[in-house]
Amino acid sequence: MLIPVRCFTCGNLIADKYGTYQEKTKSGEDPAATLDSLGVKRYCCRRMLLTTVETIQQVIPFYEAIQKRKQEVQSELE
Repeated sequence: MLIPVRCFTCGNLIADKYGTYQEKTKSGEDPAATLDSLGVKRYCCRRMLLTTVETIQQVIPFYEAIQKRKQEVQSELE
């Protein structure tokens, strides 16, 4: 998971709240109520949590392909 540690605008710490936010929203709680309960009041910090997209699952296949190609090239050179 690649979540920003701090809000880009105000510098507030937000990474420690992301796990709880994720769990509560997946269980069906309202995102606005969840952010209020976590104490995230500023709209800039709310934006950071609401718009974070987990991209690691999209990046892994490219990394694996690069590693595979690297092994193929090394075996051809030997």
